[in-house]
Amino acid sequence: MLPTSNPLMVPADAPVDYAAVQPAHITPAISALIETARAAVERAADPALEPDWDTLVASVEDAGEQLWRAWSIAGHLNAVVNTPALREAYNACLPLVTEFSTWLGLHTGLYAQYQRLHDSAAFHELSATRRRIVELALRDFRLSGVQLQGADRERYARISEQEAQASQKFSENVLDATDHWSLHIEDEARLAGIPEDVRQAARQAASEAGLAGWKLNLKMPCYLPVMQHARDRALREAMYRGYATLASEQGGDPALDNSPLIEQLLELRAQEAALLGYGDFAELKLQTRMADSSAQVLSFLRELAARARPYAERDLAELREFAAQSLGLQALEMWDVPYASERLREERYAYSEETLKPYFTEPRVLQGLFGLIETVFGVRVLPSPMPLWHPDARALRVETPEGELLGHLLMDLYARAGKQSGAWVDSERSRRRAGQRLRTPIAYLTCNFSAPQGGKPALLTHDDVITLFHESGHALHALLSEVDEPAAAAFASVEWDAIELPSQFMENFCWEWSVLHSLSAHVQSGKPLPRALYDKLLAARNFQSGMQTVRQIEFSLFDMLIHGRGAALHIQGVLDVLDQVRKEVAVLFPPPWQRFPHNFSHLFAGGYGAGYYSYKWAEVLSADAYALFEEHAGRAADGTRNTLDPETGRLFRKEILAVGGSRPAAESFRAFRGRDPSMEALLRHNGMSPAGL
Repeated sequence: MLPTSNPLMVPADAPVDYAAVQPAHITPAISALIETARAAVERAADPALEPDWDTLVASVEDAGEQLWRAWSIAGHLNAVVNTPALREAYNACLPLVTEFSTWLGLHTGLYAQYQRLHDSAAFHELSATRRRIVELALRDFRLSGVQLQGADRERYARISEQEAQASQKFSENVLDATDHWSLHIEDEARLAGIPEDVRQAARQAASEAGLAGWKLNLKMPCYLPVMQHARDRALREAMYRGYATLASEQGGDPALDNSPLIEQLLELRAQEAALLGYGDFAELKLQTRMADSSAQVLSFLRELAARARPYAERDLAELREFAAQSLGLQALEMWDVPYASERLREERYAYSEETLKPYFTEPRVLQGLFGLIETVFGVRVLPSPMPLWHPDARALRVETPEGELLGHLLMDLYARAGKQSGAWVDSERSRRRAGQRLRTPIAYLTCNFSAPQGGKPALLTHDDVITLFHESGHALHALLSEVDEPAAAAFASVEWDAIELPSQFMENFCWEWSVLHSLSAHVQSGKPLPRALYDKLLAARNFQSGMQTVRQIEFSLFDMLIHGRGAALHIQGVLDVLDQVRKEVAVLFPPPWQRFPHNFSHLFAGGYGAGYYSYKWAEVLSADAYALFEEHAGRAADGTRNTLDPETGRLFRKEILAVGGSRPAAESFRAFRGRDPSMEALLRHNGMSPAGL
């Protein structure tokens, strides 16, 4: 028995006391759990053992679940409460975990046992989900190099370890570069136009640093409002330059330059693909996705670019004309674009994000979100006391109307030092049934919103609300699973280019009157969002959607092209590819010193290498899925559309959320929609229908 004094070594069915986890717990726990898992794998791989589900698949799952849960917790803490001691402990274990994972993927004895099970009569008696798990395991063994021999096996193991370390270092450099950068302002006049809550936070940051005046940073709750509202053009330029050169040779600290890591990762990925018999890394990664080939992905992106570019060109022409005539900006620089765009939005639609912000108090937004989830999916979300990693974090219980526990959601919503930027969902543990015992899932939902100021609740922008709904879709994919085998859980086996379907689907509700009315309450008056202001928001929904679409296509094409070659690129070659992509699809061109790839954690630290196209691919699926809610929408008492249709919601839950990765995503989509996906709903939602120009 493993000692339970270490909070990371409790049984998988038991809750974790996050408040008790210390950096010193990580290495002993991970080391011990790896050894336990190794021994169990060796037992399951014994060729004298006749393989069946329980002796092979279930026993390997048993062996690994405590380890992967402990490692998930360590990784989560490293991302949200990063300290030197925690980082050191995490990095000390990273090679151990990588080596174990590589050893597992290269285990010929275990692979042979899976193959024996697949070829046996017992295989055909398994459920469809269990058969799929065995088939996916065999595929993953092959993609993990199990058929490699001799020196190639050793080389593959070294590549895996180096990739993991390089990705972690890339992430650390971005975090450190962001945390280390600040701009001290002493002249209050330079802050003209910046929202009051952002100024208050900057003053508090300066005070905590022992400075007079204001201290600005590059985290989104500060950076974005400054870029949108600061009248001081030089201030906007300084902020833009700081963000655009993060973790690069153009930044302030050469030790944090990610150029060598980008080169190393591209080289390692090309070597990995070649070892496994694929022409390039993109071809390798597409073995586990809905898309069939790089050519299909590139064709999809270029078709979408061709449809969107005329709208993007129109958007930019209108912005340049407005900036020149109304703002005196004859040359529109990149640091002017957010500012000019926000002024144009205000003039055209008579509102700004700051007008909306007082209506979206965090407590009311969460109340409205949970109400929507209850109406559409038939489940309740309630507070649940649990010791967590930071006072800002909170635990929520997801249950049926009868009170049956479905899972827990652990939320951490505010930006702070030592916390990675961005928003994401991850899994602490997946649903699993063993006999009569059901272990429910636990998911993390992390954002980086502005924290409460001056005793008032946190205020969210409408974009923040969309982000929260997006991440809640990911969380529901984990929490509403009815798959009893963790290997077929959503995050374990849904194709990467379909995993964004539930998250992007949830974003659509953020544009519905009935939803926004329910989740808004003015921070002072408590009154919901006025209909007139909602109408302005809706009218502006597709404001600059053409520019936004080609920007995402730019990122996706760049990703596919740098990973779609057999030989790696030097950093200048990477930047040259980005320039070529921009010439093909972009309408905005940043200055030559901009170093966007160096901060592109999705590609180099977040698992989206050769997969960033997934956002647009899945957006086609999500828009088409939401269109069914539109087709079945009812009418509220005031005559407005109500897409909160429980019947369609139950179908979405049953055919998309509940099944996780127990069948191919294309089958799940067809089961919900009754046909293959169409791009038309996405174009319509983005105001890019043929009549739009």
